[in-house]
Amino acid sequence: MLLMPNRHPFPRRLVRPALVAIALIAALCASVAGTARADENAAWLPASAEKLPRWRGFNLLEKFVAGRNSKPYLEEDFRLISKLGFNFVRLPMDYRGWIKDGNWKTFDEQALKEIDQAVEWGNKYHIHVALNFHRAPGYTVNTPPEKTSLWTDPEAQRVCALHWATFAKRYKGIPNARLSFNLLNEPNAKRELFVAAIRKLVAAIRAEDPDRLIISDGLEWGRIPVLELADLHIAQAARGYTPMEISHYGANWVQSEKYPYPAWPMPMRIPGTLAGAGKPESNHAIVIDGPFGVATELRLHVETVSVAAGLVVEADGKQVYQKSFKPGPGEGEWKKVVFAEQWKVYQNIYDKDYAATIPAGTQQVQIRMIEGDWVYLSEIGFKPTGAARENSLATEPGLDKKAKPFRYAPANKEGPFVGIPMRDKQWLAGENVKAWQAAKAKGVGVMVGEWGAFNKTPHEVFLRWAEDNLDLWKQADMGWAMWNFRGSFGVLDSGRSDVQYEDFEGHKLDRKLLELLKRY
Repeated sequence: MLLMPNRHPFPRRLVRPALVAIALIAALCASVAGTARADENAAWLPASAEKLPRWRGFNLLEKFVAGRNSKPYLEEDFRLISKLGFNFVRLPMDYRGWIKDGNWKTFDEQALKEIDQAVEWGNKYHIHVALNFHRAPGYTVNTPPEKTSLWTDPEAQRVCALHWATFAKRYKGIPNARLSFNLLNEPNAKRELFVAAIRKLVAAIRAEDPDRLIISDGLEWGRIPVLELADLHIAQAARGYTPMEISHYGANWVQSEKYPYPAWPMPMRIPGTLAGAGKPESNHAIVIDGPFGVATELRLHVETVSVAAGLVVEADGKQVYQKSFKPGPGEGEWKKVVFAEQWKVYQNIYDKDYAATIPAGTQQVQIRMIEGDWVYLSEIGFKPTGAARENSLATEPGLDKKAKPFRYAPANKEGPFVGIPMRDKQWLAGENVKAWQAAKAKGVGVMVGEWGAFNKTPHEVFLRWAEDNLDLWKQADMGWAMWNFRGSFGVLDSGRSDVQYEDFEGHKLDRKLLELLKRY
């Protein structure tokens, strides 16, 4: 309707500001709409077997284990992952979740449609989706094990190939920038058997979709690349869980009860087996220099005793502790009776702590065997009077190994164990990155398919370790995916007792971890 002069419904002095405001709102709406269109049309990161993008994201676990814990994926996860600035999800899946009535050759279309939906949400939210068989016909790292072996059983190989061929046919035509196939989770097998099985799976996929991007986890649970696969032109995936004492501290699915209290950097394990005079080549002491400024509790975790052992602790040459062990049948101090048939002797597992007090002013401590066969001390703990927590030192077994003397200095900024090589960022580079950089140099695309730390690892320790890993992967141009998004390893709802969480869209957000991840 045309408004006649002087007939504005509002005073003339209010019209111009109102029109300006309307124009600003319209411009803002156009800008938002343009941004949305730009996001929809943004270029996907190019992905090839020879060069993977530096994806960053998370594993989503809805179909990680078939059964009552299996459920459809959540669009909300994709939305939040995108909103927080990440671009990748890996879907570790259990094949039992998409077969009918336990028949591994019969597929459940409804279950497959739930995976279709996740792939489509990846497209909607601009997130690359990597499908992974965490449990495949004939293979799993979980319990219970499969009844047949993918590495040796031809039928298991045929069925596993059938499953991957089904996915290849189903998703043919979806660009590699959006979708990849990550064959098997953390394989561990004889190299030649592994390579032969992988070749069959790749052939089955390429018979349906010759151009599909395929990623194989490395051997030894994803720790080492397999260059024998290079001629297949597939990428490979590493892991970022080293050392397990950090990543899996307190985890009930590994023997974490034997892990020392986490620290990062952390000392290397020292030899912890002591032998009696009957083994002169191994009859040596663990020598610890001081000075010990205050009285200190020395905790010795006795893991195994063979035949008999007389264990002593000396402070400046004076005996401050002595303990005799005599394993045998039946009940005793030990946790488990072990009879070594080869030598006809008992080598019982004690798995028990014993403690000595080191007097203040002590200059040197020696832990030795004065009689018997051998004893393995799996951990040595030091707790000065008044300290809130002990410093612990993990060991490794082996009669042929001798611990070098070291100094205990609890106030030392670089760590309390002076003279013991450290597991630190440089060590991580050698353990986690070096071999994968060599694979990249040979034209193999590489990423880290899983990493993170369980929620029992102290948060500040976790963050220091995480940043060292993230920086190394960034330098190596390697993408990564944390084990989960929501949950005990994740950035949301991780259940840590030492984190001040932030409320975020109905979740508990670990802001410190999020900001660290976004920096890398």
